[in-house]
Amino acid sequence: MTRSDVARYAGVSTAVVSYVVNNGPRPVAATTAARVRDAIAVLGYQPNANARALKLGTAGLLGLLVPDTGNPFFAEYALAIEQAATQRGLALLIANSGSDLGVEATLLTDLANRQLDGLIVAGAGGPPVDSTLSGVTAVTPTVFVDTASPVPGYRTVGADKHAGALQAAQHLVEVHGHDNVALLMGRGARHATDERETGWRDALRALDVERGEVAYATFTRHGGYVAGQHLLALRPRPTAVFASSDLLGMGLLRAAHEAGLSIPDDLAIVSFDGTNQAEYCWPPLTTIRQPIQEMAAAAVAAIFDQAAPAHQLFPVSLLARRSCGCSLPDSDLKPDRAGSNPAPPTRHPRKSRKRP
Repeated sequence: MTRSDVARYAGVSTAVVSYVVNNGPRPVAATTAARVRDAIAVLGYQPNANARALKLGTAGLLGLLVPDTGNPFFAEYALAIEQAATQRGLALLIANSGSDLGVEATLLTDLANRQLDGLIVAGAGGPPVDSTLSGVTAVTPTVFVDTASPVPGYRTVGADKHAGALQAAQHLVEVHGHDNVALLMGRGARHATDERETGWRDALRALDVERGEVAYATFTRHGGYVAGQHLLALRPRPTAVFASSDLLGMGLLRAAHEAGLSIPDDLAIVSFDGTNQAEYCWPPLTTIRQPIQEMAAAAVAAIFDQAAPAHQLFPVSLLARRSCGCSLPDSDLKPDRAGSNPAPPTRHPRKSRKRP
Protein backbone atom coordinates (compact mmCIF):
# COMPACT_ATOMS: atom_id res chain seq x y z
CA MET A 1 0.00 0.00 0.00
CA THR A 2 1.15 3.51 -0.84
CA ARG A 3 0.32 6.98 0.42
CA SER A 4 -1.82 7.46 -2.71
CA ASP A 5 -3.90 4.40 -1.77
CA VAL A 6 -4.51 5.85 1.69
CA ALA A 7 -5.47 9.23 0.19
CA ARG A 8 -8.02 7.64 -2.18
CA TYR A 9 -9.54 5.49 0.59
CA ALA A 10 -9.85 8.47 2.96
CA GLY A 11 -10.98 10.89 0.25
CA VAL A 12 -8.15 13.36 0.85
CA SER A 13 -5.00 14.51 -0.93
CA THR A 14 -1.64 12.80 -0.51
CA ALA A 15 -0.40 15.99 1.15
CA VAL A 16 -2.99 15.61 3.90
CA VAL A 17 -1.91 12.01 4.47
CA SER A 18 1.66 13.28 4.80
CA TYR A 19 0.63 15.93 7.33
CA VAL A 20 -1.12 13.30 9.46
CA VAL A 21 1.72 10.77 9.28
CA ASN A 22 4.41 13.36 10.06
CA ASN A 23 2.35 15.45 12.52
CA GLY A 24 2.75 18.52 10.32
CA PRO A 25 3.93 20.86 9.07
CA ARG A 26 0.31 21.95 8.51
CA PRO A 27 -2.60 21.24 10.87
CA VAL A 28 -5.35 18.81 9.85
CA ALA A 29 -8.92 18.89 11.15
CA ALA A 30 -9.55 16.26 13.82
CA THR A 31 -12.28 14.47 11.82
CA THR A 32 -10.13 14.39 8.69
CA ALA A 33 -7.10 13.13 10.63
CA ALA A 34 -9.24 10.39 12.18
CA ARG A 35 -10.42 9.35 8.70
CA VAL A 36 -6.82 9.15 7.48
CA ARG A 37 -5.74 7.06 10.48
CA ASP A 38 -8.69 4.70 9.90
CA ALA A 39 -7.57 4.29 6.29
CA ILE A 40 -4.02 3.57 7.40
CA ALA A 41 -5.26 0.91 9.81
CA VAL A 42 -7.60 -0.74 7.28
CA LEU A 43 -5.03 -0.79 4.48
CA GLY A 44 -2.04 -1.67 6.68
CA TYR A 45 -0.04 1.23 5.28
CA GLN A 46 3.58 1.59 6.48
CA PRO A 47 5.52 4.76 5.58
CA ASN A 48 8.62 4.12 3.47
CA ALA A 49 11.51 5.14 5.72
CA ASN A 50 14.01 5.13 2.85
CA ALA A 51 11.85 7.38 0.69
CA ARG A 52 11.33 9.73 3.63
CA ALA A 53 15.08 9.87 4.24
CA LEU A 54 15.73 10.71 0.60
CA LYS A 55 13.13 13.47 0.62
CA LEU A 56 14.09 15.04 3.94
CA GLY A 57 17.82 14.37 3.75
CA THR A 58 17.72 12.65 7.14
CA ALA A 59 17.18 9.06 8.21
CA GLY A 60 16.25 9.78 11.82
CA LEU A 61 18.91 7.23 12.65
CA LEU A 62 22.24 7.17 14.46
CA GLY A 63 24.85 4.45 14.01
CA LEU A 64 26.97 2.98 16.80
CA LEU A 65 29.99 0.77 16.20
CA VAL A 66 31.53 -1.06 19.18
CA PRO A 67 34.19 -3.78 19.44
CA ASP A 68 32.20 -6.15 21.67
CA THR A 69 28.49 -5.98 22.53
CA GLY A 70 29.09 -8.80 25.03
CA ASN A 71 31.29 -6.55 27.15
CA PRO A 72 29.07 -5.10 29.90
CA PHE A 73 30.75 -1.71 29.55
CA PHE A 74 29.81 -1.39 25.87
CA ALA A 75 26.39 -2.95 26.48
CA GLU A 76 25.61 -0.30 29.10
CA TYR A 77 27.14 2.42 26.92
CA ALA A 78 24.98 1.37 23.96
CA LEU A 79 21.84 1.46 26.10
CA ALA A 80 22.70 4.95 27.36
CA ILE A 81 23.35 6.17 23.80
CA GLU A 82 20.03 4.67 22.68
CA GLN A 83 18.24 6.53 25.45
CA ALA A 84 19.94 9.81 24.50
CA ALA A 85 19.07 9.24 20.84
CA THR A 86 15.43 8.48 21.68
CA GLN A 87 15.14 11.81 23.47
CA ARG A 88 15.98 13.44 20.14
CA GLY A 89 13.46 11.33 18.22
CA LEU A 90 16.16 9.14 16.68
CA ALA A 91 16.56 5.39 16.41
CA LEU A 92 19.91 3.62 16.94
CA LEU A 93 21.58 1.07 14.67
CA ILE A 94 24.26 -0.94 16.51
CA ALA A 95 27.09 -2.86 14.83
CA ASN A 96 29.66 -5.12 16.48
CA SER A 97 33.16 -5.45 15.00
CA GLY A 98 34.21 -8.32 17.25
CA SER A 99 37.50 -6.41 17.78
CA ASP A 100 38.44 -7.31 14.19
CA LEU A 101 40.01 -4.38 12.31
CA GLY A 102 38.94 -5.72 8.91
CA VAL A 103 35.34 -6.12 10.03
CA GLU A 104 35.48 -2.68 11.62
CA ALA A 105 36.56 -1.03 8.35
CA THR A 106 33.81 -2.82 6.40
CA LEU A 107 31.15 -1.84 8.93
CA LEU A 108 32.26 1.79 8.93
CA THR A 109 31.80 2.00 5.18
CA ASP A 110 28.47 0.17 5.33
CA LEU A 111 27.13 2.45 8.07
CA ALA A 112 28.23 5.58 6.21
CA ASN A 113 26.24 4.45 3.15
CA ARG A 114 22.98 4.34 5.12
CA GLN A 115 22.36 8.10 5.20
CA LEU A 116 22.77 8.21 8.98
CA ASP A 117 22.36 11.46 10.86
CA GLY A 118 25.52 10.62 12.76
CA LEU A 119 27.96 7.87 13.62
CA ILE A 120 29.42 7.08 17.06
CA VAL A 121 32.50 4.87 17.05
CA ALA A 122 34.27 2.95 19.80
CA GLY A 123 37.26 1.57 17.92
CA ALA A 124 38.79 -1.85 18.49
CA GLY A 125 41.61 -0.64 20.69
CA GLY A 126 41.67 3.03 19.74
CA PRO A 127 40.20 5.44 17.18
CA PRO A 128 40.36 4.01 13.61
CA VAL A 129 41.88 7.13 12.06
CA ASP A 130 42.93 6.05 8.57
CA SER A 131 42.10 6.66 4.92
CA THR A 132 38.94 4.57 5.15
CA LEU A 133 37.57 6.62 8.01
CA SER A 134 38.34 9.95 6.36
CA GLY A 135 36.02 8.96 3.53
CA VAL A 136 33.32 7.95 5.99
CA THR A 137 33.45 11.12 8.08
CA ALA A 138 33.33 13.26 4.95
CA VAL A 139 29.66 12.27 4.52
CA THR A 140 28.59 11.36 8.08
CA PRO A 141 29.19 13.40 11.25
CA THR A 142 31.31 11.12 13.43
CA VAL A 143 32.22 11.10 17.13
CA PHE A 144 34.77 8.81 18.76
CA VAL A 145 33.96 7.50 22.24
CA ASP A 146 36.05 5.61 24.80
CA THR A 147 38.88 7.94 23.79
CA ALA A 148 40.90 9.43 26.63
CA SER A 149 42.95 11.84 24.52
CA PRO A 150 42.10 14.19 21.62
CA VAL A 151 42.22 13.06 18.00
CA PRO A 152 43.02 16.00 15.70
CA GLY A 153 40.20 16.75 13.28
CA TYR A 154 37.57 14.69 15.11
CA ARG A 155 35.12 15.04 18.00
CA THR A 156 35.95 12.76 20.90
CA VAL A 157 34.43 11.77 24.24
CA GLY A 158 36.19 9.79 26.93
CA ALA A 159 36.96 9.27 30.60
CA ASP A 160 40.14 10.21 32.43
CA LYS A 161 41.68 6.73 32.46
CA HIS A 162 45.07 7.98 33.61
CA ALA A 163 43.55 9.60 36.71
CA GLY A 164 41.49 6.48 37.36
CA ALA A 165 44.54 4.21 37.30
CA LEU A 166 46.38 6.62 39.59
CA GLN A 167 43.48 6.50 42.03
CA ALA A 168 43.29 2.70 41.94
CA ALA A 169 47.00 2.20 42.61
CA GLN A 170 47.07 4.87 45.31
CA HIS A 171 44.09 3.25 47.06
CA LEU A 172 45.77 -0.16 47.12
CA VAL A 173 49.07 1.25 48.40
CA GLU A 174 48.01 4.04 50.75
CA VAL A 175 44.77 2.65 52.18
CA HIS A 176 45.52 -1.08 52.20
CA GLY A 177 49.32 -1.10 52.53
CA HIS A 178 50.26 -3.15 49.44
CA ASP A 179 53.74 -2.88 47.98
CA ASN A 180 53.42 -5.54 45.27
CA VAL A 181 50.66 -4.26 42.98
CA ALA A 182 50.45 -6.03 39.62
CA LEU A 183 48.64 -4.81 36.51
CA LEU A 184 46.24 -6.93 34.45
CA MET A 185 46.17 -4.90 31.23
CA GLY A 186 43.76 -5.43 28.36
CA ARG A 187 44.93 -4.85 24.81
CA GLY A 188 42.77 -3.93 21.85
CA ALA A 189 43.40 -4.85 18.25
CA ARG A 190 45.63 -1.80 17.67
CA HIS A 191 47.88 -2.43 20.69
CA ALA A 192 47.97 1.30 21.38
CA THR A 193 49.51 2.58 24.61
CA ASP A 194 46.74 2.83 27.18
CA GLU A 195 46.43 5.60 29.75
CA ARG A 196 45.51 3.05 32.41
CA GLU A 197 48.94 1.47 32.14
CA THR A 198 50.78 4.79 32.26
CA GLY A 199 48.62 5.91 35.19
CA TRP A 200 49.46 2.75 37.14
CA ARG A 201 53.18 3.19 36.42
CA ASP A 202 53.11 6.87 37.37
CA ALA A 203 51.31 6.16 40.65
CA LEU A 204 53.79 3.53 41.82
CA ARG A 205 56.71 5.75 40.84
CA ALA A 206 55.26 8.69 42.77
CA LEU A 207 54.63 6.48 45.81
CA ASP A 208 58.16 5.03 45.65
CA VAL A 209 56.84 1.51 45.28
CA GLU A 210 58.63 -1.06 43.16
CA ARG A 211 56.69 -1.63 39.96
CA GLY A 212 54.76 -4.89 39.93
CA GLU A 213 54.37 -7.39 37.12
CA VAL A 214 52.25 -6.69 34.05
CA ALA A 215 50.13 -9.35 32.34
CA TYR A 216 48.49 -8.49 29.02
CA ALA A 217 45.23 -10.03 27.87
CA THR A 218 42.34 -9.60 25.48
CA PHE A 219 39.45 -7.59 26.93
CA THR A 220 37.41 -10.71 27.81
CA ARG A 221 36.60 -12.74 30.90
CA HIS A 222 38.70 -15.59 29.53
CA GLY A 223 41.58 -13.20 28.91
CA GLY A 224 41.41 -12.07 32.54
CA TYR A 225 41.23 -15.67 33.70
CA VAL A 226 44.31 -16.84 31.76
CA ALA A 227 46.39 -13.74 32.55
CA GLY A 228 45.22 -14.01 36.17
CA GLN A 229 46.54 -17.57 36.37
CA HIS A 230 49.90 -16.28 35.17
CA LEU A 231 50.03 -13.55 37.81
CA LEU A 232 49.00 -15.89 40.61
CA ALA A 233 51.73 -18.39 39.66
CA LEU A 234 54.45 -15.76 40.20
CA ARG A 235 56.75 -16.02 43.20
CA PRO A 236 56.42 -13.91 45.16
CA ARG A 237 52.78 -13.64 44.23
CA PRO A 238 51.30 -10.12 43.91
CA THR A 239 49.27 -9.11 46.94
CA ALA A 240 47.08 -6.80 44.83
CA VAL A 241 46.09 -6.38 41.18
CA PHE A 242 44.68 -3.47 39.22
CA ALA A 243 42.59 -4.92 36.37
CA SER A 244 42.05 -2.47 33.51
CA SER A 245 38.40 -3.51 33.02
CA ASP A 246 35.62 -5.09 35.05
CA LEU A 247 35.54 -7.94 32.54
CA LEU A 248 39.20 -8.74 33.23
CA GLY A 249 38.57 -8.43 36.96
CA MET A 250 35.81 -11.05 36.72
CA GLY A 251 38.18 -13.47 34.99
CA LEU A 252 40.83 -12.80 37.64
CA LEU A 253 38.30 -13.52 40.39
CA ARG A 254 37.68 -16.98 38.95
CA ALA A 255 41.40 -17.70 38.74
CA ALA A 256 41.83 -16.59 42.37
CA HIS A 257 38.93 -18.72 43.60
CA GLU A 258 40.27 -21.78 41.77
CA ALA A 259 43.68 -21.20 43.37
CA GLY A 260 42.05 -21.29 46.79
CA LEU A 261 42.81 -17.65 47.54
CA SER A 262 40.68 -15.48 49.80
CA ILE A 263 39.67 -12.10 48.38
CA PRO A 264 40.80 -9.63 49.70
CA ASP A 265 42.89 -11.33 52.43
CA ASP A 266 45.26 -13.11 50.01
CA LEU A 267 44.69 -10.89 46.99
CA ALA A 268 43.12 -7.43 46.70
CA ILE A 269 41.54 -6.38 43.38
CA VAL A 270 40.50 -3.05 41.90
CA SER A 271 39.07 -2.99 38.37
CA PHE A 272 38.07 -0.27 35.92
CA ASP A 273 34.72 0.65 34.27
CA GLY A 274 32.11 0.64 37.02
CA THR A 275 29.59 -1.60 35.27
CA ASN A 276 26.57 -3.04 37.04
CA GLN A 277 27.99 -6.57 36.81
CA ALA A 278 30.98 -5.62 38.99
CA GLU A 279 28.60 -5.11 41.92
CA TYR A 280 27.25 -8.66 41.63
CA CYS A 281 30.55 -10.57 41.60
CA TRP A 282 31.64 -12.27 44.81
CA PRO A 283 33.12 -10.48 46.46
CA PRO A 284 31.81 -7.32 44.78
CA LEU A 285 34.55 -5.62 42.80
CA THR A 286 35.97 -2.31 43.87
CA THR A 287 36.04 -0.41 40.59
CA ILE A 288 36.84 2.90 38.97
CA ARG A 289 33.52 4.14 37.58
CA GLN A 290 33.23 5.80 34.20
CA PRO A 291 30.18 8.14 33.98
CA ILE A 292 28.48 6.23 31.18
CA GLN A 293 25.20 8.17 31.10
CA GLU A 294 26.95 11.54 30.95
CA MET A 295 29.41 10.41 28.27
CA ALA A 296 26.63 8.93 26.13
CA ALA A 297 24.61 12.15 26.28
CA ALA A 298 27.71 14.17 25.34
CA ALA A 299 28.48 11.87 22.39
CA VAL A 300 24.99 12.20 20.92
CA ALA A 301 24.95 15.96 21.50
CA ALA A 302 28.35 16.34 19.79
CA ILE A 303 26.83 14.96 16.56
CA PHE A 304 24.50 17.94 16.31
CA ASP A 305 26.11 20.72 18.37
CA GLN A 306 28.83 22.39 16.37
CA ALA A 307 29.77 24.47 19.41
CA ALA A 308 30.56 21.40 21.51
CA PRO A 309 34.21 21.01 22.59
CA ALA A 310 36.39 18.99 20.24
CA HIS A 311 37.40 16.72 23.12
CA GLN A 312 35.35 16.08 26.25
CA LEU A 313 37.15 14.30 29.10
CA PHE A 314 35.00 13.14 32.02
CA PRO A 315 36.25 12.52 35.58
CA VAL A 316 36.07 9.05 37.08
CA SER A 317 35.39 7.95 40.65
CA LEU A 318 36.32 5.02 42.87
CA LEU A 319 33.50 2.76 44.10
CA ALA A 320 34.97 1.01 47.14
CA ARG A 321 33.69 -2.52 47.76
CA ARG A 322 34.96 -5.68 49.39
CA SER A 323 37.44 -6.94 46.74
CA CYS A 324 40.06 -4.40 47.84
CA GLY A 325 39.42 -4.80 51.57
CA CYS A 326 36.89 -2.03 52.07
CA SER A 327 33.73 -2.86 53.99
CA LEU A 328 30.16 -2.85 52.75
CA PRO A 329 26.85 -2.36 54.57
CA ASP A 330 25.87 -5.52 56.44
CA SER A 331 22.94 -6.12 54.09
CA ASP A 332 25.32 -6.39 51.14
CA LEU A 333 27.69 -8.93 52.70
CA LYS A 334 27.61 -12.66 53.23
CA PRO A 335 28.89 -13.87 56.62
CA ASP A 336 32.57 -14.79 56.73
CA ARG A 337 33.80 -18.14 58.05
CA ALA A 338 33.37 -16.98 61.64
CA GLY A 339 29.79 -15.91 60.94
CA SER A 340 30.42 -12.18 61.21
CA ASN A 341 30.96 -9.42 58.71
CA PRO A 342 34.46 -8.00 58.12
CA ALA A 343 35.58 -5.03 60.14
CA PRO A 344 35.87 -1.65 58.42
CA PRO A 345 39.25 -1.19 56.74
CA THR A 346 41.98 0.85 58.32
CA ARG A 347 44.94 2.47 56.66
CA HIS A 348 47.79 -0.02 56.81
CA PRO A 349 51.46 0.96 57.11
CA ARG A 350 53.57 0.44 54.05
CA LYS A 351 55.37 -2.87 54.04
CA SER A 352 59.13 -2.96 53.75
CA ARG A 353 59.26 -6.33 51.99
CA LYS A 354 61.02 -6.17 48.62
CA ARG A 355 60.77 -8.69 45.86
CA PRO A 356 64.02 -10.46 44.94
